[in-house]
Amino acid sequence: MNHSIKILIADDHPILLKGLQDELKNHNYDNILCASNGAEALDMIVSNRPDIAILDIEMPLLSGFEIIKKCQEQELPTKFIVLTSHKEKRYIFNAKSLNISGYLLKDEPFSEIQTCISKLSEDKTYFSSTFNSVFENEISPEIEKIKLLSPSERTIVRMIADGKQSKEISESLLISLRTVQKHRANIIQKLNLSSDHDALSVWVNSNKTLLSSI
Repeated sequence: MNHSIKILIADDHPILLKGLQDELKNHNYDNILCASNGAEALDMIVSNRPDIAILDIEMPLLSGFEIIKKCQEQELPTKFIVLTSHKEKRYIFNAKSLNISGYLLKDEPFSEIQTCISKLSEDKTYFSSTFNSVFENEISPEIEKIKLLSPSERTIVRMIADGKQSKEISESLLISLRTVQKHRANIIQKLNLSSDHDALSVWVNSNKTLLSSI
């Protein structure tokens, strides 16, 4: 079965790329393509239509996420596994938003890649336990809080994310400063934040990726 699966792997670190290629070959995955930057990976996916592409996120020319978006726009059949060192919620949220098939961490054993490839071959998905934990415990609760915000409150939160101060927000929205401050108080309450002066700004800065979805 392994012989029939065409796999592309892309990473800009030569040692990691060679190591992953060797491990796959040792486990009887013979049809392997390699790319050392994002543009090369995209060209190879478009021209060779691999069954599975294993991508690093941060690569020269195009990131892993940019490659996936472009392939999805072209409705290519390739399934995507992200293999990365990143555990931060903005990366995991982006991966979830792209509806990818797998997300694995580079510090995990090769058996995780084997398992992931096997699941994808059965038209299933597979994510590291860290991915699932971060999404369930850090991302989902914040998304649920954001859903509690009114349209006006969401607009103000987005403006805060853009670095706007209350006075600038009031002038842009043609509302009084007092109204903006009232909205801010309601937002802080709905997000269950502390009463610290900068609590809302800190929350906004750490959840900018999530805010892009509202």
